[in-house]
Amino acid sequence: MATIPTVHLNGTSGADLKREYLSAYEAIDNAIETLAGATLNARDFYPQGAGAYSQARSERNAAFRKLCEAQTYVEEMLEGICDQLR
Repeated sequence: MATIPTVHLNGTSGADLKREYLSAYEAIDNAIETLAGATLNARDFYPQGAGAYSQARSERNAAFRKLCEAQTYVEEMLEGICDQLR
């Protein structure tokens, strides 16, 4: 669970926090979509040996997990900020 910033008079405005975290969420979403669209074809790996494509696929899956983890963090932050603005 993310530690949510408290929206108050002496801190960053809730509107700014919301805008910044929404922008971060959209950027990560775009990164996920862009990576999903990037070619990962076994024909590009077979010259490296039998296990190269499987390794590349595993590395790509790990990258997706990291992006999804970052997106979940940002989503929690955004929800917590928005809850305070209601």
